[in-house]
Amino acid sequence: MSRKRGIGLVVTVAIICSVLSSALTVVLMKNTLGNNSSSGKPTQIQVNDEGKTQNVYHAVTEKAMPSVVGITTTTVDRNNVFAIPTQSEGVGTGVIVDANGYILTNSHVVSDGKATSVNVLFNDGSTVEGTVFWNDPQLDLAIVKVEKTGLTPAELGDSDQVRTGDLSIAIGNPLGLEFQRSVTQGIISGLDRTITTEKTNMTGLIQTDASINPGNSGGPLLNDKGQVIGINTAKASQGEGLGFAIPINTAKPIVESIISSGKFEKVTLGIKGVDVATFEASTGTSLEAESGVYIAEVMDNTAAKSAGIQAGDVIVKVGDTNITSMSDLNKSLYGYSSGDKTKVVINRSGKEASIDVKF
Repeated sequence: MSRKRGIGLVVTVAIICSVLSSALTVVLMKNTLGNNSSSGKPTQIQVNDEGKTQNVYHAVTEKAMPSVVGITTTTVDRNNVFAIPTQSEGVGTGVIVDANGYILTNSHVVSDGKATSVNVLFNDGSTVEGTVFWNDPQLDLAIVKVEKTGLTPAELGDSDQVRTGDLSIAIGNPLGLEFQRSVTQGIISGLDRTITTEKTNMTGLIQTDASINPGNSGGPLLNDKGQVIGINTAKASQGEGLGFAIPINTAKPIVESIISSGKFEKVTLGIKGVDVATFEASTGTSLEAESGVYIAEVMDNTAAKSAGIQAGDVIVKVGDTNITSMSDLNKSLYGYSSGDKTKVVINRSGKEASIDVKF
């Protein structure tokens, strides 16, 4: 058997969505937040060092602030011993990605699509009811749609170009709307981080020491050009200065498809699988593959079945993307559309094989 290499640092995190009482929410929603720009063109950051009239933080904030929104939700939960409906209210953040009312946020901000009401607070002080247009709990991303036009979309950057040590700026609603649109700054502390939440393992995250707190969920992590490079999602509960964001390139294919066609259809392989580490821990067995997704079942009439993928195989690569977990596999599929072809590398009984798959 091959010797296992380390899976990597895994930290337990606190999902950063703030919960408020309804009375407090109503009072705070009346606050006016400033003027909203209607221009859809990206603003170029210009910093004037003479006289220190403007620094990069001023410039980034002025550019990005009109694109940041507050999101309040109401969720009814019947999952208790007496099956009595209980109502809870949450507060998070979102970022406008299209002038016609599409807003990117975290899935957990909208209770993974189970929120009974969603309200969006804009930079001009107006509040509009929204609907959950799309969400994926594994990615912890969601799109909220509002019937409002002329919005100022944020400029999306390229998270693949982010380097450790880059400047980072976060905007959000830490601890609720009382501190709405707070700006914090720091650097990119690490890349390709893995964390464990209550629901899933999340991989490939950006780590920052910019202050991230409950309520910042769904807000933008920005670079020094005012471009969104990540969506803030969690903080480590064990220490300070350990915040995590989902790279914006993960969300781009989804956002672009929804804006262009008004819908998004994710392709599937047609398998039931589990992380190699989880499979080994639960079964007490040791697989030949060091990491990847162990296939427990291949469904009939699917891409995997047609390609010859079998139960017991371990998926280690899709296209150019190395697969270490179900989170990796899930994210990789967002880069494909129906009809696309790619190569899937599997480990079968200790030997790797490349298989052509058509979605």
